[in-house]
Amino acid sequence: MSQQKPASSRPPLSKERQQQARRRVLRTILLTGGVLGAALSGYLPLAYAQRQRLRPPGALDEKDFLASCIKCGQCVQVCPVQAIRLADLIDGFGVGAPYIDARAQACDFSCDAVQCILACPTGSLTYHKPEFLAVRAGAGLAAKPILKAKEKDAEPTLNLAERIGVARLTRPEACLAIQGKGFKGQARGPGFKGEMRYMEVDRWKPIPVRDHPYDVPECDLCVRECPIKDAISIETVYAPDGTQRKSPVVHEPCVGCGVCEMICPVEPAAIEIVPREVWKT
Repeated sequence: MSQQKPASSRPPLSKERQQQARRRVLRTILLTGGVLGAALSGYLPLAYAQRQRLRPPGALDEKDFLASCIKCGQCVQVCPVQAIRLADLIDGFGVGAPYIDARAQACDFSCDAVQCILACPTGSLTYHKPEFLAVRAGAGLAAKPILKAKEKDAEPTLNLAERIGVARLTRPEACLAIQGKGFKGQARGPGFKGEMRYMEVDRWKPIPVRDHPYDVPECDLCVRECPIKDAISIETVYAPDGTQRKSPVVHEPCVGCGVCEMICPVEPAAIEIVPREVWKT
C-alpha cells in the first residue's frame, strides 16, 4: 500500500484550481447571506406589523380594513394637509395601506366633508358600516362630532359614527399646563413642516404651523387647536401630593384626529393618540 504524502509535500494548487476554490467560498457566503436576508425580510415586516397604525377617518376595524383596502392612494391624493401616507415594506401585510402619523401631520378636517371617505372606492373608509360589521363597544361616538370651523354653518357636524383613536396624556410630567408654564414661539420649531387650518387666518387654507407662533401665559395649545368641539379641555385636577394643577382632560367627543399630538410643543409629545382605542367611562 502506498502511503499518503504529507500535506507539506503535496504539489501546490494550480492557478485555475485556486480561482475555483475562491469562487466556491464566495458562492457559499452569498448563498448564506441570501438565505439570512430572505428570512429577515419575512420576519421584520411581521415584527413591525405589530405596531398599531392610526388609520384615516372612517376606517373599518383593522382586519376588515386591510382585507378591503386596495391601496389605490385616492385618500392620499385628496387630503388637503397631506396627513395620509402609504405604509412601506416594514408594515408586513399592511404594506401600501394608508395611515396617519399624527405627530408629523395630523388630520385637522380642513376638508370639512372628510374627502378621504368620499374618495375611497371600496368602503374601507366609510361614514357608516354595513349591518354585518359590528361596531366595537366604545368605538362608536355618542353623537356626530361638531367641527369648530363649521359651528356657525347650517350643518356644523361631521358625518362620523366611529372614532379612529383616543387622545391620552401619556407623559403628564412633561405637560406644560400641569407645570403651570406658558409657551412662546413656534410650537414645533422653525423646521417643522406640518400644516393646519387656523380660523383666524383662513378657514379654507391650511398654513404651516411654524408660521403661526404662540404667546400664551398658560399652555393650552392642545385645547386651543383641537378641531372638535368639547373633545378636550383644561381643568383643575389634584396631584398625588394634594396640590391643585391645571391639566388637559379628554372627553367623549374625541375622535382621535391627532391635532393635540401634533401641536404639543414638548418633545416627545405629552399627549398622544392611541390608535383604535375605545372610549372607556
